[in-house]
Amino acid sequence: MSQTTLNLVAISIFLVTVSTVAGPLFNLSPTIPAIATFTLLGFATLDSFGLQGKAGAVIGDLLAGTSPQNRDRILHHEAGHFLVAHFLDIPVTGYTLSPWEALKQKQPGLGGVTFADRELASQLQQGALKAQLLDRYCTLWMAGIAAETILYNNAIGGGDDINKLKKVLTPIGFSAAAQEQKKRFSVLQAKTIIEENWTAYEALVNAMQQRVSVAECVAVIASNSDSLN
Repeated sequence: MSQTTLNLVAISIFLVTVSTVAGPLFNLSPTIPAIATFTLLGFATLDSFGLQGKAGAVIGDLLAGTSPQNRDRILHHEAGHFLVAHFLDIPVTGYTLSPWEALKQKQPGLGGVTFADRELASQLQQGALKAQLLDRYCTLWMAGIAAETILYNNAIGGGDDINKLKKVLTPIGFSAAAQEQKKRFSVLQAKTIIEENWTAYEALVNAMQQRVSVAECVAVIASNSDSLN
């Protein structure tokens, strides 16, 4: 459940409490807070179970998205994922830079870069995940955090990325300490790829900001990589 959805539930509970205590004092009809409460709870339920938290995320995005700094962080975070995926030979299938864009494009999740991860899913299903493939995807998942760290010395985003890493590492026996070590190593690996291809990364950021196609983004990376190697 998204934070916005949780906030709606909290507001609903608050309305019930206030209407119970203050309603008689102000001759407030119990119908008014009841309608408001049921509306908010209904929206929260729909958002959580029907829309996978997308509606709440869109609301939060509309509120936070007015900040140029926030938009800039998201852009650089997702460009980190895209660039690292390219150099790890993991095909990118699409990208969005906000929950609203993801909703409009009918993409799963709340926005970000999407990948062709059939090989990973197949190996996980068979219970035979190869170490090399695991390393590639862990580096990919941590690439957004790595990009933010390079540019801002910290990372605000990346909670979903860390959850993806934990979701894969926990069933195959990684302890909490081992997961943390893997996360840090993967961030360092991703930082190395981004820093070694910095010109291509900056060009990709500009391309993604203009919302060009995936194919055009790949071409931008390719045309700006030779000069660095």
